Amino acid sequence: MDPITSILLFLVAAIVVFAVLGLRIVRHSETMVIERLGRYHRTLNSGVNVIWPIVDRPRAITWRYTENAQKGGILYINRTLARIDLREAVYDFPRQSVITRDNVSILINALVYFQITDPMRSVYEINNLPDAIEKLTQTTLRNIIGELDLDECLVSRDTVNKKLGAILDEATNKWGVKVNRVELQDITPPLDVQQAMEKQMRAERDRRAQILSAEGSKGAAVLEAEGIREAAVNTAEGERQAAILRADGEAKAMERMAQAQAQAIREVTEALAGSKTDPAAYLIARQYVETLRDITSGKDNKVVYLPYEATGVLGALGGIKGIFSEGNGGTGGK
Repeated sequence: MDPITSILLFLVAAIVVFAVLGLRIVRHSETMVIERLGRYHRTLNSGVNVIWPIVDRPRAITWRYTENAQKGGILYINRTLARIDLREAVYDFPRQSVITRDNVSILINALVYFQITDPMRSVYEINNLPDAIEKLTQTTLRNIIGELDLDECLVSRDTVNKKLGAILDEATNKWGVKVNRVELQDITPPLDVQQAMEKQMRAERDRRAQILSAEGSKGAAVLEAEGIREAAVNTAEGERQAAILRADGEAKAMERMAQAQAQAIREVTEALAGSKTDPAAYLIARQYVETLRDITSGKDNKVVYLPYEATGVLGALGGIKGIFSEGNGGTGGK
């Protein structure tokens, strides 16, 4: 082989090696940090990129993750990456023990949703980004939970999430990371506290049931009393109306009786106008005789006692009879 051919083959091989080592294809939502001679040079975008082999090299990143082992405990995982994922990632931390303001130790499992916005700072500003986010979340969460009681922790998850997310977002901004949100996956109190909470919950439910039962009994008693009152009012109103009607009837009857008696007196007066008999004496005598008849109408009456004045009254009646007899005889004689 002549020297020219060897040189050409060498150049072709060098070009192939350069193409293989110098071409970098970056997928979408990924990036690579390139160093030239040990210093930061540039950040590759998605697509085809060309670098100088040997001179330019991707920065290798070693990140350590902490995960829950299947059989319990904590599992540490080390990952060496040359590409940085720019998509939003979720980091599920192992459960950690925190103490509330009322000295109750609880287990909290937190989820952090974050996204790398500046790959250069995420590589050069912090040594181990996932571990730093985890430790920062744990310490911040301890501070927040330490200011709350157990009951407040259980009912104020949204407040804790927003407060924790704001603190983490501000702290991780220097690292080129955007913390979108933080979620408390679960809060587990100790077993004795859970039992006490269950007893308290049952007692509260029993108390509410008793209150509802008492309110129902009270409402029923009030309705029953109102019904009795309305019934009594209606009964009294009915009796009043009946008494008014009876009184009106008796008044009308007495009025008619008085009118009849007045008419009778007028007729007797007219009939005795030419005689010497007093009309009032006549009427009294008549009433006396009717009263005497009522007295003697009893079935068991055997002896009748006549008052002393009866002879005078009967004499008046006899005189009246004589007047009418004379009147009839005189008419017949004429």
